[in-house]
Amino acid sequence: MSDFFQHFGQTVAFIAITAVVIGSALAATFAKSIVHASFALFFTLLGMAGYYFLLGADFLGITQVIIYVGGILVLLLFGVLLTSRSLDQLQIRSRASYIAASAVGLAVLAMLWKAIIRGPWQHVTPVVPQQTTQSLGRLLLTDYLLAFEFSSVTLLAALIGAAYIVRRREK
Repeated sequence: MSDFFQHFGQTVAFIAITAVVIGSALAATFAKSIVHASFALFFTLLGMAGYYFLLGADFLGITQVIIYVGGILVLLLFGVLLTSRSLDQLQIRSRASYIAASAVGLAVLAMLWKAIIRGPWQHVTPVVPQQTTQSLGRLLLTDYLLAFEFSSVTLLAALIGAAYIVRRREK
């Protein structure tokens, strides 16, 4: 009987998170103000973190909240709010951009729907490790050490390049 309630609770949580993600994604898509779109994006990214928590990937969920919700979105909001343009200049006024974006979105949705319907889905029992962070850290520092170090060097090079470009423009 407890399996029924656990499955029912997970289903209700999934439906609630999906409603938040779809609703806030639509609000971000059709917002007339970029500030309103940014706040709607906040709830979309938070809902995506909820999916990770439902899947048992606690490290990815926390990473989603810290990096995307806490970092990237705050950076986006500061960038929008600190620009010299007024908020009226940042609003989309033409219907053609909505039509083009809707057409591209529907095309992507059709391709995803086709992949979902035709995919060979099998029901398997998920195996979730008890300590996902510890096993992920062990994998990053043993089996995937080269890829981990390569990504860190690439990010360092990108930061140095960005600092060089900014410093060059200031002179």
